[in-house]
Amino acid sequence: MTERLSGQSAVVTGGASGMGRAIARTFAREGAAVTVVDIRSSPRAGGRPTQELISEHGGKAQFVKADVSDRNDIETAVEKTLDRFGSLDIMVNNAGIWGKQRPITEITEDDYDSVMDVNLRGVYFGCQAAVQVMKAQKSGGTILNMSSVAGLFAYENASVYCASKAAIANLTRELAVEQGPNGIRINAISPGLILTAQLIQDEGAKGEFEEEVPLRREGDPEEVADAALFLVSDAASYVSGHNLVVDGGFTS
Repeated sequence: MTERLSGQSAVVTGGASGMGRAIARTFAREGAAVTVVDIRSSPRAGGRPTQELISEHGGKAQFVKADVSDRNDIETAVEKTLDRFGSLDIMVNNAGIWGKQRPITEITEDDYDSVMDVNLRGVYFGCQAAVQVMKAQKSGGTILNMSSVAGLFAYENASVYCASKAAIANLTRELAVEQGPNGIRINAISPGLILTAQLIQDEGAKGEFEEEVPLRREGDPEEVADAALFLVSDAASYVSGHNLVVDGGFTS
């Protein structure tokens, strides 16, 4: 069976854990050389680093330590991808944080900045860095941004997070229009209840949300990775500006 991403290189931010880890491993399995970008080299919940697992199974990967809220760090990660793999074909802006759950009257500037700097600034300048390279390569490319169902509906006491994820969805649409003529496809994914280390720790939230999901279960990071694979592959060659909801029917 032909590898769907053979000969391509990808950057995956937040690739050490959770959905980013699953996406990086799925892309590598499909033939992509992957740069795993994160502030830590190992998963939050412990275990082998993503890049080691990829290499162990015959894939190509490197790790670049970076804080996506720092524009220079993002640009460095892209540069190291070009240095190691020769091109940038896929950019996945996945890194994100939840932040503090508080009413808006209790949110401080630091609370606001910490979430927006990672969730929105990181995605925005990740897109910028990728577009600059992809335009110069003159061979197009694909960018995938991680939004959330929290960008589609209200979640109590999560005003900053909801705002950041809604902004990502609309940024994706705008850039798809702007960069379409350059052959660059830009899409987003809005995951719902996905089983990550943070969710495992919060059993109360898990149980509460599962009751609202028509499929009556949480999603697996690999299910988000499969959706990501579709959007960056040739199977989605005429899909751009789309926000794919992966939520077990929750938003229905």
